[in-house]
Amino acid sequence: MIKIHPTAIVNSKAEIGNNCVIGPYCIIGSDVKLGENNVLVSNVVIDGDTEIGNGNKFFHSAVIGTDCQDLKYKGEPTKLIIGDNNTIREFATINKSAIMDEPTQVGNNCLLMIYSHIAHNCILGNNIIVANAVNLAGHVHIHDNAIIGGMTAIAQFVKIGIHSFVGGASGVKKDIPPYTRGFGVPYHVTGLNSIGLQRRGFSSESRKAIKEIYKLFYNSGLNVSQALQKAEEIPNLTEEQQIFIDFVKNSDVGICK
Repeated sequence: MIKIHPTAIVNSKAEIGNNCVIGPYCIIGSDVKLGENNVLVSNVVIDGDTEIGNGNKFFHSAVIGTDCQDLKYKGEPTKLIIGDNNTIREFATINKSAIMDEPTQVGNNCLLMIYSHIAHNCILGNNIIVANAVNLAGHVHIHDNAIIGGMTAIAQFVKIGIHSFVGGASGVKKDIPPYTRGFGVPYHVTGLNSIGLQRRGFSSESRKAIKEIYKLFYNSGLNVSQALQKAEEIPNLTEEQQIFIDFVKNSDVGICK
């Protein structure tokens, strides 16, 4: 059963799954595909070629799937994909992509807080928290289990590593390695996200291995290339160490100091 408030405007071509609730004054465009058990509280706008999974909740005045703010965009068909069990709070905005071959994506079990903005071609993984008034420029990639503190601005093409913790009111222009924490304008890494790793069940052995690889890049006096060479010489690299190394190797804008 689908519940649609009388004041909502739902295009007849939109696909609405079972048990969805569409509240007062919501607007849903023609190319929207909503899965099952989604809730739109009130005044929510979902437009464009937007595909949404199951069990998501969109709070008052969230705006989803509208055209990107890239001045090079000329109205060509582009896309937004949102997974399952996400919470999108009041006045959050998520733009569809600027190009079709790289849709804007939000994974599963994410929390996007009030006034957060996800720009074109951003890719968010799973279990991510984006706090109030965080702004992501285009093409930002945030890996699983990252937490972004409020009022933080992240420049285009930046990558945020898995299990990292970004302090509030930061300005991020370079990639943030996995498992780390930091803050500032410009952003600087201050250590490992040790408390977060403990809370998520990382063993003492895993945390020790992460610390070993972290020290090579941040406490050894080596530059990034030298640290990378030393890191790859470590025998029997753990999964976490390999993730850290691969992240650094694949960094296009360089890692934060």
